[in-house]
Amino acid sequence: MTQYEPVIGLEIHGEMLTDSKMFCGCSADYGSAPEPNTNICPVCTALPGALPVANKKATELAALVGLALNCTINKHNTFARKNYFYPDLPKGYQISQYELPIAEKGWLDIQDGENQLRVRVRRAHIEEDTAKLSHEKGAALIDFNRAGVPLLEIVSEPDMHTVEAALDYATKIRAILRYLGVNSGDMEKGVLRFEANVSVRPVGSDEFRTRTEIKNLNSFRALVRASQYEIERQTKIYEEGGVVRQETLGWDDVRGVTVSQRGKEDAHDYRYFPEPDLPPLKLTDEWIEMIRGRLPELPEAKTARFVSDFGLTLSDARFLTSERSLADYFERVVATAKSPAKTVHSWMAGEFMRILNDSGTDIQDVTVSPEAFAQLVDMVTDKVISGNAGKVVLNELFKNGGDPAQIVKEKNLAQVSDTGFIQETIDKVLNDNPKEVEQFLAGKETIIQWLMGQVARATKGKADPNVAKELLVKALEARRK
Repeated sequence: MTQYEPVIGLEIHGEMLTDSKMFCGCSADYGSAPEPNTNICPVCTALPGALPVANKKATELAALVGLALNCTINKHNTFARKNYFYPDLPKGYQISQYELPIAEKGWLDIQDGENQLRVRVRRAHIEEDTAKLSHEKGAALIDFNRAGVPLLEIVSEPDMHTVEAALDYATKIRAILRYLGVNSGDMEKGVLRFEANVSVRPVGSDEFRTRTEIKNLNSFRALVRASQYEIERQTKIYEEGGVVRQETLGWDDVRGVTVSQRGKEDAHDYRYFPEPDLPPLKLTDEWIEMIRGRLPELPEAKTARFVSDFGLTLSDARFLTSERSLADYFERVVATAKSPAKTVHSWMAGEFMRILNDSGTDIQDVTVSPEAFAQLVDMVTDKVISGNAGKVVLNELFKNGGDPAQIVKEKNLAQVSDTGFIQETIDKVLNDNPKEVEQFLAGKETIIQWLMGQVARATKGKADPNVAKELLVKALEARRK
């Protein structure tokens, strides 16, 4: 039986974080509009005679992304009218870029399983978002508050051959957009959307067969499920001797299936032609270098530095660099703490993230200062307090803030290393639990963990666990004799 492999390309649409819309002065923050159709003007609702003006900041952000994706920035780029007639498009066409986009011919290295893969970026171009449709009682309602919001479309070449590769590419694009401050990455709000172009072909072939496009995937989970379903659907069609139709598909997340929306348009179906109301964008070498100077250290470079400078594993470094604010927080803690970077990572990946996730707090809104967190980690490292006491202190810092040392003092959490006190406690635990002592002496050595728990409980967690375990073993061995 013929084996098939997928061929996947992604189109990623991200709303750009600007104050105003792409071609008018209306606020781009449509989510804060008090009512539908209040954040509008003659330009974004396409009233006769209204003329667009290109948004300077959106142009800068688009070029910044292009440079981050190793693209060539076209010093002469133009806008075009992309004609299609849907109710969410007030003009009956979308202002976009076609023949001369702002950026093209770039690349991004991703992981495809154990292998690194270079995915070519065909283009990144500027366009405007559509209005928002909602459906109630058989009627379609249109809110134009979103119409005209600056949108950046990033188009890859069909270089990915596994769903895992597509997921890594999408994840890294999102991280880059967030690092650059171009997009919030909040997919639940629809500010970042994926469209997957999927086809399958016999393994070993280099042909490109008929593809389908899955529109408006607004989560990584949807991207994975929809792509996998479409790969399986097309494979089954070919195995049964059928023909795959080129079409645009939607994703029904509830039923877990793709659904046909319309026959797939090619570029000529949109009847692109130059936008007569907007002059070409002419960018100088000096302007491009000025934008290049704004590039921060990007996730992959930061990951490599965290591995080399801090001795972290690749997976640990990728966790920390997944969000710029998380990486920045980590570096501030490491710069202050005496403890090794690996110890700081262990606390951040463990208890710190647990509290963060349970409370629904964004890392950018954390009230625990890096200095206070560093002090807490050092107190555990120096055995001033136990690990469990450290968790108590960290919870208190999240809830009420304060100074870690003062919290330890107020809650009487200081760790006890007094061997006399610990030995006295151990003797009492062993005398109170003769059955468990006999089990240990009979060869059930795992019972020592239970006995350690009793010691910890008796000392309210304040006994130095290393000292306590050493004394406990000695006491048990003494009873063996």
